[in-house]
Amino acid sequence: MIRRLTEEDHHQCLSLLTPYAAENLFIIGDIEAFGYDQPFQKLWGDFSENGELRAVLLKYEKNYIPFAPGEFDAKRIGEIISRDTEFIMMSGLKHVTSQIQPHISHSCRSSRELFYAKCDSVSQLALDQLDHVQIATLQDLDKIHTLHQGIDEFETGETVEEKKRNQEKGVSRTYYIEEDGKPVSAASTAAENSESAMVVGVCTLHAYKRKGYATQCTSKLCYDVLSEGKVLCLFYDNPEAGTIYKRIGFQDIEKWMMISFETQSVIV
Repeated sequence: MIRRLTEEDHHQCLSLLTPYAAENLFIIGDIEAFGYDQPFQKLWGDFSENGELRAVLLKYEKNYIPFAPGEFDAKRIGEIISRDTEFIMMSGLKHVTSQIQPHISHSCRSSRELFYAKCDSVSQLALDQLDHVQIATLQDLDKIHTLHQGIDEFETGETVEEKKRNQEKGVSRTYYIEEDGKPVSAASTAAENSESAMVVGVCTLHAYKRKGYATQCTSKLCYDVLSEGKVLCLFYDNPEAGTIYKRIGFQDIEKWMMISFETQSVIV
């Protein structure tokens, strides 16, 4: 049975999600921020015959994220998504999305497959030579934004104002190394919630690469976040970057899918 979730389902919902805190970074964060019933956010639960919650479906704006650790009613979840004539994307773990996609009546426009990794231990972190890694204040974020703009392969549409707002809200933080009077390497979190955080924005100016700066920034960030009892996760599609992350303790969970669909005015 699938039905809409409400605040009364909160305990049961978190009991399903939090053992997989890294995998459910977005769902947990959105529940904490916005609850179960907003014009832009809704949640459904798939319950077994004995009333046990076995899957959760989040709708945020025009995007859907499903999660299930085991067996679930993929056909029914696909039908719920198909009734939405304006949705544009489904994202989530590949073993979940691959079961739902055949039951979505909208045509697939494109898909992207990323590695999804998590870190839940400080045992492999490179914790030496971290004294020069600094924690960015709100006043430092202008310099961090300039660093990001100076790296060709760094893609972000985030403005300085958005960086500051996210840090003030506690959903983001940044660590950086300064040399020659400017930040030359940095690592940040995004989508932080009470259980997990995502590592983003790992970068180094070209002239300062091969010095271990990105590893040091990421290690200091991870140590502080893990010390708060949270789990870390990240996306990557560059094998070289994956090697660096694995060296400091990240392990692949599985693939994360981002599947875009054509909108439909009428669903038959």
